[in-house]
Amino acid sequence: MSHSLFWATVIAGFIYAVTPGPAFLAVFALAAQHGRQAGARFLFGHLAGDLLWGGLALAAIVGVNQIGPALFEALGVGCGLYLVYLGGKAVLSRGDGGGAPIGSLRPIRAGLLFGVTNPKAYPVSLAVFTALTVGYASEIGWSTAPGLMGAAVLGFLLGYVVILFWAGLPLVRRFFLKHGRVVTRVVGVTFILFGLKSLTDAGRSIASRA
Repeated sequence: MSHSLFWATVIAGFIYAVTPGPAFLAVFALAAQHGRQAGARFLFGHLAGDLLWGGLALAAIVGVNQIGPALFEALGVGCGLYLVYLGGKAVLSRGDGGGAPIGSLRPIRAGLLFGVTNPKAYPVSLAVFTALTVGYASEIGWSTAPGLMGAAVLGFLLGYVVILFWAGLPLVRRFFLKHGRVVTRVVGVTFILFGLKSLTDAGRSIASRA
């Protein structure tokens, strides 16, 4: 495995980790109210999802056979229902002040569940890793798979460091604290939209095989 391929994979993992999305906003909201430690715990749980989807993307690049569509359809339905439920709780939350951001009580569990059920993760990770490693096709094989995964994890962790750095800045925290209710509801709506997309995609897939 060449140094160029290694660093291309690290960069791909980094870009994937810092791509804005519901988890990105959730970390900022958590850090604003509970500090960087809460955001770090969320990302610690979310790492499991990044490992899952990043591993599947790299496996697809290497050439492993795809898992049967029924499993992904079932996962898609579960993803959608969970995200709609989570987003609905955030949108309908009441009370004065900033409110509690998604995952504030159990950030590790919230990060784990969202990371594993994130419907955008696989296509985004596949697109990013493919785009940055396509020039090294001759080097990619089963022998380089462990090194690719290690490089991807390094990229994820570097991305987490950058996210936590920005999320913990006083100016950013003040903004999220001042507009916490609005931010929480925006994150909730985003979760709902991702959930509905997951349900729609799963339904189309099931219908196409019927």
